[in-house]
Amino acid sequence: MEKNEPGQRYHPDAATASPPADPLPLRAKLNLETAVIAWEELARHFARGAVLTVDRELDLIEAAAAVAEDDRPRVGAWLDSNSLHRTTTAEARAWTEGRAEVWSVVVAPWVLVQAMA
Repeated sequence: MEKNEPGQRYHPDAATASPPADPLPLRAKLNLETAVIAWEELARHFARGAVLTVDRELDLIEAAAAVAEDDRPRVGAWLDSNSLHRTTTAEARAWTEGRAEVWSVVVAPWVLVQAMA
């Protein structure tokens, strides 16, 4: 029998019980994790090729959810239309020179960014 914290009752299945399910739906969770960040803070991610640019006409949260859910048809269509693409050197240079801030959300191993309007 394992020792419990004061006030806790021992449950024989506690060691094998699965953790509670995430109470937030994916899109809500991604929305909470989205932030405005200075582009320069993402330089190391850009250097390793891990930054994807999301066109302003595309919803950042929808794009992030599709990537997280491995929705290949949607992501593939966006890649084909260039609505979603690896951030280019030209974009990175312009954002660096303009000291830009971008909307960002992490969907490991990617950081998705969207230029602010």
